[in-house]
Amino acid sequence: MLLKRLIVCLDVRNRRVTKGVKFKDNVDVGDVIALADQYCKQGADELVFYDITASAEHRPIDIEMVADAAKRVFIPFCVGGGIRSAVDMRNALLAGADKVSLNSLAVENPSILTTSANAFGSQCVVLGMDAKRVGVSREFPSGYQVFIQGYRKPTQWDAVAWAQYAVSLGAGEICLNAIDTDGVQNGYELEITRKVADAVSVPVIASGGAGTIDHIIDAFEKGHADAALVASMVHLDGYTCDGIKAELAKRTTLPLRLTH
Repeated sequence: MLLKRLIVCLDVRNRRVTKGVKFKDNVDVGDVIALADQYCKQGADELVFYDITASAEHRPIDIEMVADAAKRVFIPFCVGGGIRSAVDMRNALLAGADKVSLNSLAVENPSILTTSANAFGSQCVVLGMDAKRVGVSREFPSGYQVFIQGYRKPTQWDAVAWAQYAVSLGAGEICLNAIDTDGVQNGYELEITRKVADAVSVPVIASGGAGTIDHIIDAFEKGHADAALVASMVHLDGYTCDGIKAELAKRTTLPLRLTH
C-alpha cells in the first residue's frame, strides 16, 4: 500500500513565499529557501514550488531558485509556473526538481503531456488542475469545470473527463486544486477529489482548503486522495509537518512516513 503523503505548497513571488485566498489578497510569509529547508527538516514528504508570476511576466520559472532549493531540500519537490515547453521542463529537472507541474499549458497544448512523459517519464509529469463547482449539466457531467490562467479563463473541459484524458496522454499524478475552497481553510472539496481519484489510475493530491487535522483525514478517507497539500496551516497557523503527521498516526490507521 502506498504511503499517504503530506505536501507543503510554497507560492513564490520574487523569492518570497506568499499566501492568498482564492488567488487574491496575498500576504508575505517569508524567504522561500529558508521555509523550504524548515519544512524539509520538519518531516514534509514533498514540497511544491509555484512561481506564481512567471506566466504573467512571460518568463520561464526562476531556475536559480530551483537550483538553490535542490541544494537545501532532500525530499522530492515539484515546480510549476512559467513552464512553456519540454525544454523548460528539462531545465527545471536538470536544476534539481523531481517533478514539474503543467496546468494551463497542458490544456492549451495537451501533446506536451505525451512529449514530456516520453522524454522524462510520467513520474515527472504532474497535471495541475483548477476545478470549480458549476452544477451538473450535459457539458459538465461531474458538476465541475476546469479553469486555467490562475482561474481567470474557463475551459470547456469537465474536470473528471480532463483528468482521465490527461492521464491517457502521460500525466503520472494529478494535483487537484478546488477553486471554491482555495485558502478558505474550511476543508477540501471532497466531492470532486473523490470523483477524480476514483476515475484515474494515478495518485491524486487534494489541494485547497486545509485548516485542521480533520480536514486532512477527510481528504484521505472521504476524498480517497493519495496526498494532501497544505499551505496556510503551516505558513500561518502554527502547525508543523511532524505535528500533523503525529496526529494523523494517533487518530487513524493511515499508512504514513513518520519522522520521529
